Amino acid sequence: MPAILAVTVPFFGLVLCGYLAARLRLMPEATIPGLNAFVLFFALPCMLFRFGASTPVDKLLNPAMLAVWSLAALAIVAFTIRVTRGPHVNLKDAAFGALVAAFPNTGFMGMPLMTALLGAAAAGPMMVTLLIDMFITSSVCLALAQMHDNAHLPLGRRLRNALRGPIGNPQPWAIALGALFSAYGLGLPGPIDRMVELLAGAATPVALFTIGAVLYRAGQHAHSRTAPALFVPVALIKLAVHPALVFGLGSAAIALGAPLSRFELMVLTLAAALPSASNVSLLAERFLADNGRIARIIMTSTVLAFLSFSGLAGLFGATPG
Repeated sequence: MPAILAVTVPFFGLVLCGYLAARLRLMPEATIPGLNAFVLFFALPCMLFRFGASTPVDKLLNPAMLAVWSLAALAIVAFTIRVTRGPHVNLKDAAFGALVAAFPNTGFMGMPLMTALLGAAAAGPMMVTLLIDMFITSSVCLALAQMHDNAHLPLGRRLRNALRGPIGNPQPWAIALGALFSAYGLGLPGPIDRMVELLAGAATPVALFTIGAVLYRAGQHAHSRTAPALFVPVALIKLAVHPALVFGLGSAAIALGAPLSRFELMVLTLAAALPSASNVSLLAERFLADNGRIARIIMTSTVLAFLSFSGLAGLFGATPG
């Protein structure tokens, strides 16, 4: 545990620094979107490209990992909507709640944390989870959310609208470009490679700092108070039910002879135990959903994950790489 905490404490500590910087007005709120854009469109794609270029393509196309993560994500979405939708949570809000229950903070936190904790071998499974969540989990949840406001539109139109976000996000394209370089043994020219390396190196600290700032901003933009009963259970689904389901499905797949190693199952399970994706609060705000509830789910999962994630890593006997 001391070795694991030596990795997790700095990561969660940087999130706290970002939150305090925004709360104490050391960083003006107007600068937060700029930080977010720098990470999303520059630093993080460079980091993902470098991981993709150094990862064998078969690790990104492992059918067992794809199946386990997809089934778990869709099951969590269905379960969360089923247990949370009611008089105080309409379909749109239930869909966004399901998204933060099934979509971990893989890009901004998970990729750098897991590779620091388990070594570069964790990058392949982590990129698999990110691709699935970008194109399947988020698309399904956004399509369900739009059914609340756009029930009159054909299903195909709603699905196309839901896919606009993932298609316009540079993260999956950075992974795909890196995989292409890996498959054909390509490399960037020296000066460009150095520039990409510098941007990739900035991704981790700036992304973690930005998570904290975004969480504070989301709380400030909440227009109503949310009862704990409407957000704490979703955070617990994220941190407990999701990893348990991934581990159960993965163990069953291994028992059936699927090409899934114990190490890959550990990475997938720990990925599911990460806190909710912080940027969903901005997405909920854009769609006029209850972003206050979403922000509280993300905040609760982030705070609790410091203990729950570290504890689960300890149970797996994770050795910092």
